[in-house]
Amino acid sequence: MTSPVSTRPDADPGPPPSRITRFRSEVVQFLVAGGLAYAVDVLVFNLGLSLGMGGVAAKIMSSIPATIVAYIGNRYWTYRERDRTGVGREYTLFFVFSAIAAGIQASSVFVSHNLMGYESKLADNISANIIGMALGTLFRFWAFRTWVFKHKRPEAVPVVEGGMS
Repeated sequence: MTSPVSTRPDADPGPPPSRITRFRSEVVQFLVAGGLAYAVDVLVFNLGLSLGMGGVAAKIMSSIPATIVAYIGNRYWTYRERDRTGVGREYTLFFVFSAIAAGIQASSVFVSHNLMGYESKLADNISANIIGMALGTLFRFWAFRTWVFKHKRPEAVPVVEGGMS
């Protein structure tokens, strides 16, 4: 039985996906990669709380393995088609922006604890893993697509000199 989709190199692949379709795909892939990182983050965060760490320290500690998982998912899946601008540059920017986002999340715990007086594990989880994560995720999406995984530059069209005048 043959597939209805032609695999011939000269086959017409159809129209390219629209900007909206590409953006939607990027968001979904970013959220899936982030979801895996989020699972690691929540697991390590709660492990830290169970071991007697404070909420802010546990949040900072949980951000490290979560960031590694997120980098792998984003570089090799979500943004695999983007320019490779050097692993050192990407890794550095990825971790800098992830650290800023982790600071956003830790700040949510700080506000919950110190300004609002909520100190239970439930309050820590809501402030760190719901409110802080939502704010951090918005920041990460913007920063990663804008600064870390840059769009491919369009190839230059050669200029033909001596054309018709």
